[in-house]
Amino acid sequence: MKPQRRGELAAFLRSRRARISPEDVGMPPGSRRRTPGLRREEVAQLAGVGVTWYTWLEQGRPINASVQVLDAVARVLQLDVTERDHLYGLAGIPFVSEPVSDAEIVGEELLGVLGSLDPLPAAVYNARYDVQATNATYRVLWPMTALVERWERNVLYKLFTTPECCSTFKNSAEELPWMVAQLRRSYARHIGESAWEDFVALLIKESATFAQLWASGNVAAPGRRVKVFRHAEVGIINLTSLSLSIDGMAEHRIVVYTPVEEEDRLQIERLRAIDDPIVGCERHGRRLSAALADSVGRTERARQTGPAV
Repeated sequence: MKPQRRGELAAFLRSRRARISPEDVGMPPGSRRRTPGLRREEVAQLAGVGVTWYTWLEQGRPINASVQVLDAVARVLQLDVTERDHLYGLAGIPFVSEPVSDAEIVGEELLGVLGSLDPLPAAVYNARYDVQATNATYRVLWPMTALVERWERNVLYKLFTTPECCSTFKNSAEELPWMVAQLRRSYARHIGESAWEDFVALLIKESATFAQLWASGNVAAPGRRVKVFRHAEVGIINLTSLSLSIDGMAEHRIVVYTPVEEEDRLQIERLRAIDDPIVGCERHGRRLSAALADSVGRTERARQTGPAV
């Protein structure tokens, strides 16, 4: 980083720090403050970084700052999207704004299409099986792919990191190899991209089953499949999946799940009528409200802790 850029970064951080009072971050106002705003050591403590490191950052010294650390500092300084973009630019790191809603990813028009498909479960996936948007019935069948942090909203991640007894698929032995083979086919277009490489590495680390299937090298194309879904309270639901491409959204598809028989349609209606359904198997499952509360708690603790340096 050039000295001029480091100087601009240092000045920007000092100006943002000066406008944040201790009360803004839940700290007592204290006394004998010679300058407005937070002290450097307070920013460092709240962001979970070293005081010396943050001091050097504000002094414009030639040190490296990771995305995770800048995220933590930006959170403490309460930067908006434009300010974060400026901070990352000064630090020489590309900033990618995380979408906060399904509409930001797929648009209101496509959300309307998903909604019109109710009571058929439907979702938008990308080639990596990230869940980009869903309708109400999909969220009833697979709630924890819609109510968690966005990085967790991935079908493969949920299927391979959930115990077999709690899996939503009864026929996972047939479906999971096919899904991994489809992922590998898409991966060929993204070899070397950090998002894809990190995702595959994470699944290999978290799941020996995924690692074995990935090592097989099998490939497959999207197609019509029958998913045997099971739920602790209503039992078996047989669903046929159909993938539809989306104009203007490369490598994205709408997947619609249709009941195989009339009884499967009735099973969906029974599940939709449950106010607080069980997530997981009969032995380990919990009510959705409890599972969601735990997920929100973990997210909040992670935000408050921040990364260490």
